[in-house]
Amino acid sequence: MQKRLNSEFLGDAEFCADKRISAIIGDTAESNSAQHSLMIKVMRNVIENELSKRQRQMITLYYFQKMNIPEIAEMLGVNRSTVSRTISRGRRNIMEKLKYFV
Repeated sequence: MQKRLNSEFLGDAEFCADKRISAIIGDTAESNSAQHSLMIKVMRNVIENELSKRQRQMITLYYFQKMNIPEIAEMLGVNRSTVSRTISRGRRNIMEKLKYFV
């Protein structure tokens, strides 16, 4: 089953990963818990050190600047599918590092 998010279809696993990353970044998780603080620290480290420059740029625009895929594509002058693939790869890298904490 696929879910529609920001005009792109995501599989169940990717949809769950997207929601989890959004919850960690946003205020939906308990921000005072030690585990949440550790996840944020790990996520920042992964974003800064493990992602490519392009992945870091698009992940930042998507999750922190709350831009959608068409907006990012237009801003960067690339195809929507390029943005979608790049964010997906970045999301997988982040979740791979966070899997021990989630």
